[in-house]
Amino acid sequence: MTSSPFLSPTAPATALRFLSIGECMVEMAPGDAPGAFQMGFAGDTFNTAWYMRALRPDITTQYFTKVGTDAVSDAMLTKMTDAGIDIAHVARSANSTVGLYMISLNDGERSFSYWRSQSAAKQLASDSQALAQAMGSTDLIYLSGITVAILDPAGRDALLDAVQSARRHGKTVAFDSNLRPRLWANDKQMTETIMRFAQACDIVLPSFDDEAAHFGDATIQDTLDRYRNAGATTVVVKNGGGDILYAHAGETTTVTPPPVSKIVDTTSAGDSFNAGFFAGLDKALSMEDRILAASRIAAQVIAAKGALVQLKDI
Repeated sequence: MTSSPFLSPTAPATALRFLSIGECMVEMAPGDAPGAFQMGFAGDTFNTAWYMRALRPDITTQYFTKVGTDAVSDAMLTKMTDAGIDIAHVARSANSTVGLYMISLNDGERSFSYWRSQSAAKQLASDSQALAQAMGSTDLIYLSGITVAILDPAGRDALLDAVQSARRHGKTVAFDSNLRPRLWANDKQMTETIMRFAQACDIVLPSFDDEAAHFGDATIQDTLDRYRNAGATTVVVKNGGGDILYAHAGETTTVTPPPVSKIVDTTSAGDSFNAGFFAGLDKALSMEDRILAASRIAAQVIAAKGALVQLKDI
């Protein structure tokens, strides 16, 4: 269990430092004209870092990944620094580039096509010393099931070792299971590996629809219990627009988010929710207030196209 002040009911004495680990990709998102696409940069853990920086410009937000040395990788890093994200822990590879994905929309629901065979981020865990250094200089470490899925077995083991060590040294570790079966050999490999990482984390933020589909959870309570039994001290089960169930400090409670009036594109709904939740961890807020704030951020994001949306009323 963690001793981190960022899970206590009172605000800690020091400001939160945030490190997000994963893959940023070129995003081709539908434009306004039929058949038109707009290029940007996005990826689940990068999206969370971007929203975290937008919500909390007063804190240090860092991103840990690996990119190429080509022009598109340069442009990606410029995007990060322009957003105020610290890229001191971004490594570069002369033999790789960055991945690309394309979004297709149908009544606000999105599907993706990916091209990531040459993605340098697949080697992000190859330098264990760099991982340890990055984790040692932060307070809250965030990764996802996609972060884990893109790595080879050796990379997964190295990342898990680094996470476990960081937690032993008092760092708070947060994890979104973000189940993407196309990135795994089979469901068994995916679910077993996801649970290995969940056991090393303090905060787990799963989405019930994915958990039901791949773990066979019959209810949102089943999802919460599985991650809590794995050792997470805080579990927040996202549920689309439905009630959110959380467990924290021995308490299990349901939170009803405000109704969503407009859905344009659900891309980054969970990523922005996570940022909204993390943004309140160093404040003396109730869990319910943190979850409601996160829900309001996600509602803004799904009312516009693309993964990264300029926020209002934050």
